[in-house]
Amino acid sequence: MPLYVMHGFDGPKGPEIRKATRPAHLEWIATLGPVAKLGGPMLAEDGATPVGSIIFLEAESLEEAKRIYAQDPYREAKLWERIEIRPFAVVAGGFKE
Repeated sequence: MPLYVMHGFDGPKGPEIRKATRPAHLEWIATLGPVAKLGGPMLAEDGATPVGSIIFLEAESLEEAKRIYAQDPYREAKLWERIEIRPFAVVAGGFKE
């Protein structure tokens, strides 16, 4: 099944929104089961401060991937000021089939 990546770039209220929404976001991720392949926060140069998110998942199409990503509580809470969703081709690493 094709792999897609979502990169969300936090807005100025990122820390507050993350703190308030993280439990719901993690619950949502858990509902995806094996469709969710890899995800986590992008960090600032200090290695600790979240500045965005990346989530890799499998979907039948780009449209389906967008539909799945649209359900993320972080998105509903407007954590990200910009979101990019793209097909992803694995050439190295654990996802290569």
